Amino acid sequence: MARDGDINEPTREFPGYPTGEALKDRTAVTPEPEPGAPPPEPGAPPPEPDAPPPEPDAPPSAGGPARGLLWVLGAAAMAVVALLGVQATGLLPDFRNPFTKEQTDRSQPPLLKSIQDLSRYVAAEGNFQVVVDLQNDRRNVPDWLLSQRTLFVGAGSVEAYVDFAKISEGAVVESADGKSVEIKLPAPQLGKTNLDLEKSYVFAEERGLLNRVGELVKGDPNRQQQVYQLAEERITGAARDSGLTQRAEENTRKMLEGLLRSLGYEKVTVTYIAP
Repeated sequence: MARDGDINEPTREFPGYPTGEALKDRTAVTPEPEPGAPPPEPGAPPPEPDAPPPEPDAPPSAGGPARGLLWVLGAAAMAVVALLGVQATGLLPDFRNPFTKEQTDRSQPPLLKSIQDLSRYVAAEGNFQVVVDLQNDRRNVPDWLLSQRTLFVGAGSVEAYVDFAKISEGAVVESADGKSVEIKLPAPQLGKTNLDLEKSYVFAEERGLLNRVGELVKGDPNRQQQVYQLAEERITGAARDSGLTQRAEENTRKMLEGLLRSLGYEKVTVTYIAP
């Protein structure tokens, strides 16, 4: 039973107890006592919770190198645009393709071997074109294995001329009255066939298997020479049968008649002597 002296004392308040939520938080953060550790004294404040372990360092952001690469590419593009703009203004020379095709001429200078004086009067010229179909093969061997066929279109020209250097003494005979003259000339001749390589070309070519292999191993730089010679022979033969020499005789006669009549001769006779 309480004493009288205690009756007049005010009622002591109970210490505050944590509510349910505070009790849950406090229980969650209060560490368990280690085994063997002395129990906490009554009324002592609860120990401070240990600091949480530091979080591991975050991995480096992958956007750093990629952003740097984008900056480098952008700077390079801006540099190219700037160079193109400067080139357009004419301040810099044109850019050249490093893989452009180049041609190097290592030919030796021409050598003059001889000079020949000519006294030819070219009276006519014939232009010819011939198609050469030449095939080289072996008997009893199939064409697909060993054969070579070339279809060549050759263009060339032949001149018909009179060589005045072969006029002998007494070839020019003048009449007593000086009004007529007779001239004896050598018959016109045909010059060498001139094959025009710019207008000549190989139209088609067929080669057997062994011919192709042989060309890969050892090529023949004079392989077309036989075709060229055959084309020249065909053109020369065509010039002989074309009446080119008769045209040269007529043209030479007209030239001399016009020249000598301008000198006062009324009659000019031109005869040709066969060689």
